[in-house]
Amino acid sequence: MFSAFSQQALIGIVSHLFFIAVTWWALQALNFERLLKANSVLKARVLYTLLTVAIGSAVSNFFLDYLFYSQQLPYMFNQ
Repeated sequence: MFSAFSQQALIGIVSHLFFIAVTWWALQALNFERLLKANSVLKARVLYTLLTVAIGSAVSNFFLDYLFYSQQLPYMFNQ
């Protein structure tokens, strides 16, 4: 029983880190300098980090929900 919880926790951690890294990589294609005020480097970095975590976590949660629901589908047909 603990094995299944451990596997699910590990998959969740790896998924979140993976999608946050992919989001960080993808957001580097945007030119944020035009949108930000001058001399606000620290604020820009914090915003960039928060935006990365928010998008990456949302995508990871979607992936994990899809994985969870697909694992539950066989129970619908086994009665």
